[in-house]
Amino acid sequence: MAGHSKWANIKHKKAAADAKRGKVFTMHAKLISIAAKSGGDPEMNPALRAAIDRAKADNVPNANIDRAIKKGTGEDKDGANYEAISYEAMGPGGSSFMIDVITDNKNRSNTNVKTILNKNGGSQGSTAWKFDRMAFFLVNAGDMERDEAELTLIDCGALDIEEDNDDNFVLFADLSTYGEVKKSLKDSGFQIKKDEVVWKAKNDIPIDNVDTAKKILRLIEALEEDDDVNNVYTDADISESVLAELD
Repeated sequence: MAGHSKWANIKHKKAAADAKRGKVFTMHAKLISIAAKSGGDPEMNPALRAAIDRAKADNVPNANIDRAIKKGTGEDKDGANYEAISYEAMGPGGSSFMIDVITDNKNRSNTNVKTILNKNGGSQGSTAWKFDRMAFFLVNAGDMERDEAELTLIDCGALDIEEDNDDNFVLFADLSTYGEVKKSLKDSGFQIKKDEVVWKAKNDIPIDNVDTAKKILRLIEALEEDDDVNNVYTDADISESVLAELD
């Protein structure tokens, strides 16, 4: 079941780029505000608790978290009203994209995403059917042997497992079992380094051409530079040899 894939190559580079741009804190605040609309008490609001946990994992200060909760509950009357939107798009080389946006202005976000796509060889189109909405986990197995770890991850509810490095695993689970899988992972001794809801491609599109790969990565970078874009997902699977040429 386990295998190396583009997720570690692109997704983890994205996380580093986000941190460098200082975008992480802002996005966590927006996500917390959205979750807090259903209640500001994390003990009574599992979605808010999860949003806060993810923010703390990225070292978001408590003051930022408190402000975000107040904006979501309406206690901060000057707070923006954020909502989550997903855009579907086609990209270079027959690739498909799902673009998650957190915004307080849908018209602005729609215009920005459309403009970025048009300038970078993409276009809006129906692509959601090519992806599954899934729970994503990056976990550390500690001293556990890899074979034992993989079997335990399957028992915890992992539907797909990908290699990251000697101690970490990337895994995906059915979205309806998110909380159950997270608890099982903790109870089984895994350290959860990251968890979130993602779009996972049902089938990858192999990209073996350097020029096409450059266009795809340029589009991803341009989208992620937009302040409202939270995550970008693609079915483009850039080969190891092409990635080596790009490094």
